[in-house]
Amino acid sequence: MFLTRIVLALRRFQQWLVAQAVFGILNILKLFPADSAIGFADRAARWIGPKLARHRLMLTNLRNAYPEKTEAELQQIALASWGHMGRLAAEYVFLDQLFDFDPASPEPGRIEVSGIPIFLDLRDNPRPFIVFTAHTGNFELLPVAGNSFGLEVMVLFRPPNNPYIADKVFAFRSARMGQLVPSHAGSSFALARRLEAGGGVGVLVDQKFGRGLTTRFFNRPVRTNPLLAKLVRQFDTEVYPARCIRLPDNRFRLEIEPRIEVPRDEKGAVDVQATAQMLNDKVESWVREYPEQWLWYHDRWSIKKTLRD
Repeated sequence: MFLTRIVLALRRFQQWLVAQAVFGILNILKLFPADSAIGFADRAARWIGPKLARHRLMLTNLRNAYPEKTEAELQQIALASWGHMGRLAAEYVFLDQLFDFDPASPEPGRIEVSGIPIFLDLRDNPRPFIVFTAHTGNFELLPVAGNSFGLEVMVLFRPPNNPYIADKVFAFRSARMGQLVPSHAGSSFALARRLEAGGGVGVLVDQKFGRGLTTRFFNRPVRTNPLLAKLVRQFDTEVYPARCIRLPDNRFRLEIEPRIEVPRDEKGAVDVQATAQMLNDKVESWVREYPEQWLWYHDRWSIKKTLRD
């Protein structure tokens, strides 16, 4: 028992040290202008990333997804993807500065928004709806945009494993993104209550989910969380795709697309399996358009263990 407490204490101390190192780096970035800090983070990630073990997983994922591309092309995407992740970390520090969208301003800012009428319709005509997105561009900007339009969305998110970082992230997001629900065993009930009350929810649909439905992504088998499909089946709610695209010069385009029709069976009920596959197909279309803006180091196809064998 005593030994267990010591091990747990050492683990907490290690997590605290890691968190302090991360906070220290982010605080240093705050001392510089946003563009300079983001550019530095991009270059640093491109240098550090290929030296990490995850780089091997990233290249394997890319080779499997794009068998037609040359090794040089895949290496280029991998480097750009590391740069994208470095930018994502730095952009977190400057999120308040980056989101400068003002529809009344004659001068364009960093943010442009496509689908404003959809935002306004969802806000002005309250009803249950689900907005789904993926880890493309700076996906953190989407709930910030919704909140700025006065569109209240309950956002499902997965907190970092480090509890000290998780607390900071939760506090930061809560102040800018509306109501948040950490992903855990009871989160589906919170989302269901929100839809039942006539509200909207937002979910990421490209995460690994070991108990999910067997689907395909880039023509390879993956497990996909059936939560969105089951919620649509239960509440017959509207579904909207949304994404963020990173543009040159540290600019962004946020897009909410028109409502999509979910697949149904011969009895008119939502086809959960087909809906899960539809989500993968939509995300794949986004990733193919901007492959460097997706998190290829993520073990979406559950192959990390095989790489160690």
